[in-house]
Amino acid sequence: MHKNEISFRVRYGETDQMGVVYHGNYAQYLEMGRLSWLRDLDVSYRVMEDNGIILPVISLQIGYKKSALYDDLITVVTKLKKTPSVKIEFDYEIYNEKKELLVTANTVLAFLNKETKRPMKCPDYVLQKIEKFYDF
Repeated sequence: MHKNEISFRVRYGETDQMGVVYHGNYAQYLEMGRLSWLRDLDVSYRVMEDNGIILPVISLQIGYKKSALYDDLITVVTKLKKTPSVKIEFDYEIYNEKKELLVTANTVLAFLNKETKRPMKCPDYVLQKIEKFYDF
């Protein structure tokens, strides 16, 4: 199963006065993982938008296990959960540089027509690229 990993350091502005990552910043980390996952498949979110497709998040679940701290090198692991249809679902794990599990998460996004805001099927060209890496 294909997975994407992206690593980066926690910036000072992402933390509270105790040096702990503010909980709301994890949603941005998940987005970074998703976009990197798409790039790995040679799928550009910008190209999808230019072609009239948007992908709003319709569900977000986060389980906090341990705090990420200022200047930690963290790794976001992103995995596709199942074959997309009108929705695409991802599971995530976030680790620190000691390989300690910090966060588990799940997001569901819907494929929408940019003009009508109506649900639509995952584009065939995206499905074809996914099929190269997944066997659902």
